[in-house]
Amino acid sequence: MTATTTVRVRYGETDQMQVVYHAAYLSYFEMGRTEFIRELGLPYAEMERRGVMLAVAEASLRYHAAARYDDLLRIETRLTRSGSRGVSFSYLIVNADTGKRLVTGHTDLVSLDASGRPAPMPPDIRALLQGATEGDA
Repeated sequence: MTATTTVRVRYGETDQMQVVYHAAYLSYFEMGRTEFIRELGLPYAEMERRGVMLAVAEASLRYHAAARYDDLLRIETRLTRSGSRGVSFSYLIVNADTGKRLVTGHTDLVSLDASGRPAPMPPDIRALLQGATEGDA
């Protein structure tokens, strides 16, 4: 399963040269991840209401080309691993108009309970995520 999200680069996400600031891509990853989970039928807000929070434990980005102010970006998100206490996502961000690859990356997230301690995900949420894991779906 791949979730596709589009976003137009806002001025505040760019540096003085109107190039997307490197850290903004982590926000784009979050947008893709949130939409991926929503497309599974479980909005992230509902997961939190059920006491499950996913905290980013690791993030990796590789920059291939610059995005600029007002570019339309396409974020492609895949779930690459799902376990009892965590998940991993991969991302591809391209210029939606040209198809040019801009950034690739991944994030590893840890499942936390309401007190902020690592905890297993409820079986139904884990099953939902495992069903969408790349290679398992």
